[in-house]
Amino acid sequence: MVRVLIVDDSALVRSVLTEILASDPEVEVVGAAADPYIARDMIKRLQPDVLTLDVEMPRMNGLTFLRNLMRLRPMPVVMISTLTVRGSMAALEALEIGAIDCVAKPQVTSARSMDDCAREILAKVRMAARAKVRGQAARRERGPRDRVAARSAAPLIAIGASTGGTEAIRVVLERVPADAPPIVIVQHIPAAFSGAFAARLDSVCAIEVVEACDGTELARGVAHVAPGGRHLEVAVTAGKLRTRLHDGPPVHHQRPSADVLFQSVARHVGAGAVGVLLTGMGSDGAEGLAAMRDAGGRSVVQDEATSVVWGMPGAAVRIGAADEVLALDDVAEAMLGGRPAARSGGGR
Repeated sequence: MVRVLIVDDSALVRSVLTEILASDPEVEVVGAAADPYIARDMIKRLQPDVLTLDVEMPRMNGLTFLRNLMRLRPMPVVMISTLTVRGSMAALEALEIGAIDCVAKPQVTSARSMDDCAREILAKVRMAARAKVRGQAARRERGPRDRVAARSAAPLIAIGASTGGTEAIRVVLERVPADAPPIVIVQHIPAAFSGAFAARLDSVCAIEVVEACDGTELARGVAHVAPGGRHLEVAVTAGKLRTRLHDGPPVHHQRPSADVLFQSVARHVGAGAVGVLLTGMGSDGAEGLAAMRDAGGRSVVQDEATSVVWGMPGAAVRIGAADEVLALDDVAEAMLGGRPAARSGGGR
C-alpha cells in the first residue's frame, strides 16, 4: 500500500486528486494539506510514502518547502504544476531540487482528458514510491565537473531517459563541449514542459539546446529535445541528416519514445553512432539501443546505483544491449569517446 499526502491550496484540486488516488486499491490517501505549514505537521504525524506537491501556493511556495524537505527529511515527491510557462519552469527547478517527477494539474475539460490525467498521476505516484531519493547533501557532494575536452568523431549521439532524466540529462550535457557531435534527446515529459526543459538546458550548457522542429538539419554543437507528445526520429533528406517529428502511436505507452528514436538512428546512421540510456521507468529504449548496437553503434547505459529508477537502463542490460554500464558522472566522457567500449553488457 502506497500512503500519499496531498499538498495543494485549492480545495477543488485536493478533492480531485483524492478521488483519483483513492480509485487505486493499492494507494491510500492519508491526508490533504492546504499549505506547507500544515503539511509539515501532517508528515511528522502520518509518515506518508509519497507527497504530491503544488508548485505555487500562498504562505510558502512549493519550491521553498521542497528545499527544506530535501534537506531535513528527503522523501518521494511528485510535483503538480499548472500549464503555464512560469509553472513549467518551476516544476523543472523542483526536479533539480529533488522531486521525482512532475505532472500537469488536472484540467476538468472532458472525461477522456481526465481519465488520461488520472492514469498518469496514479502511475507516477506508484513509481515515486519505488524511486531512490537523494537529499540536498548528496547532490552537493557530487559537485561540478569539468567539461570533456576530447573531440568526438561520432556522427550522432542519441539519448533516452524518463523518470529522473531531466536532472540526469543536465548532468551529462553540462560536461559536453561546444563542438560536440549532433545530439538528439527523448525525455518522457508532459508536452507543456518540454520547451521549458530545452530552454533550461540551453541556459547551463556550452552547446545549444533547442526543442526539436521537423526537418532541421543536424549540426555539431546543437542538441534537439523531442517535444512532449510527438515522436522524434532522424532521417536522411537531400543527403542531409535531419530531424523528423510525427504523431505515430505511442510505443511502450510513450510518445515521444526512445525506441522510436534509437531505431531510426540504427536505420539511417548505423556505425559510429552512440546511444545513451539513462534513468527511467519501464523498458522504452532497450530494444532500440540493441538495434543501434547491432548496426555498428556504441551504447552507454546508466548504472543502478545512480539511477532514480533503473527500469529502462536495466532492461537494456538484461537483453545484452549495453556496451558500458556507468555511473552518471562518467556517462559524458564515455559517450564522447573518452574511454574504450568494454562490451560489459554482454553480446547479442
